[in-house]
Amino acid sequence: MNIAVVDQGGNLVAHVRMDGAWIGSIDISIKKAYTSRAFDIATKDLATHSQSGDQFFGIHASNNGRIMIFAGGIPLAKDGKVVGAIGVSGGSGEQDHAVAEAGAAAF
Repeated sequence: MNIAVVDQGGNLVAHVRMDGAWIGSIDISIKKAYTSRAFDIATKDLATHSQSGDQFFGIHASNNGRIMIFAGGIPLAKDGKVVGAIGVSGGSGEQDHAVAEAGAAAF
């Protein structure tokens, strides 16, 4: 797994890569965190709304390719206000989302 955390402005503040995790997932984890903060939505939910014919179709092409539309990104909130996000990549979408949920719960 690769796990990234961004601040309120979507800037990377932390990243960790487990031994043997895919290096291609480094960028994906960072972009999932950015996406989640940029739109204050779990990337899993954004994926649902970005399919052909849905309201956010084509969103993945915005922001110079920084938008990820599959599971693994979750906003981080404190006192009801989004203050950052976590992005996880390296497993299946289900696994990435579960790890991100655990990180968000620990926050």
